[in-house]
Amino acid sequence: MVTTSNHSYIELLKSFPPRLIKTEEELRAVQDVIDTLLDSGELAPEQQDYINVLGILVHEYEEKYVLIPDLSGVELLKALIDELGLKQKDLIPVFKTESIVSAILNGQRKFTVEHIEKLASFFHVSPSSFFSRSL
Repeated sequence: MVTTSNHSYIELLKSFPPRLIKTEEELRAVQDVIDTLLDSGELAPEQQDYINVLGILVHEYEEKYVLIPDLSGVELLKALIDELGLKQKDLIPVFKTESIVSAILNGQRKFTVEHIEKLASFFHVSPSSFFSRSL
């Protein structure tokens, strides 16, 4: 029996059939489909299921082909700032002043718990990402 929900999922599968990603071009195409669905507003359960399937394919591709450096703490913050083209002043909502941002980036000051919580929210990552992994 085909319900409306199943029918919608099947239509999504027909519009862009999921398959293993082998090239950067295929990766971009899958990411475009995911972005389009996410930008469309509130997702129906079948759309979320479809995105989950595509996400698994993206994850498998990245595990196999994309070297992701193991960054944490200040190194991660610097990489995010660089990757997103941010300036120190863009982080004032997190750190309250540009001088605190500068002191943290230069190793003169450590993150506070509040900084870590705000950074995690600002960059949409786990708070644990900002704890140093050095032992």
